[in-house]
Amino acid sequence: MRVRYLSLFLALLALAVLPVRPAHAEDETSVLARLDAAAKNFRTTTATFEFDSIQTDPIPDKDVMTGTAYYERNSHFEMAAHITAHDGRPTEKTYIFSGGTLRVSDTGKAKDARAYSEASKYESYLMLGFGASGKDLEEKWNIKYLGKETIDGIVTDKLELVARDPKVLKLFPKVTIWLDTAHAVSLKQVFDEGEGQSRVCTYTHIRVNEPLPKTAFRFSK
Repeated sequence: MRVRYLSLFLALLALAVLPVRPAHAEDETSVLARLDAAAKNFRTTTATFEFDSIQTDPIPDKDVMTGTAYYERNSHFEMAAHITAHDGRPTEKTYIFSGGTLRVSDTGKAKDARAYSEASKYESYLMLGFGASGKDLEEKWNIKYLGKETIDGIVTDKLELVARDPKVLKLFPKVTIWLDTAHAVSLKQVFDEGEGQSRVCTYTHIRVNEPLPKTAFRFSK
């Protein structure tokens, strides 16, 4: 799988950090403990997203995609991103992960979809908000608490994650996430891809455990 598709897939997996309403977190230990308690409650998430692919070297550049993402975790895990604009121009690009396979269609149509079965090995690695517990997070990442930071008027807890798996570490030297601990959702992630490359993911209009549309995990005909 090309790094571009894989990095977006991993970013999509990292949307929210589980639907509970904890008290104020003082450090990463209390954040992870609340994830342990909340993991069994997660079912679905819907959010509006903006993914900014940023290059600072050798030539500064920025690629922006916006749209809506859907996630479901019951007896199985599914996610989809329906991209509606790419650098301000309308598009129907669609990413759907289901049954252990990532499918990507640049037109949004099923007949044009390309399959990447190797994505399945990353499914459990960035399960932030899809049933993963704090213990699962600690197992896969070295975690550093970076204090509190305000985003759009919301006080968040900021964590820096460094992968324990050398293969993932090559893709992302570090990942930084901003958590709204009043609602236990992630408002922002920054994936450092190394060599002057990064992906900044921001999420708004987040809704948890609400029914998803029937078309959430379907390509158009």
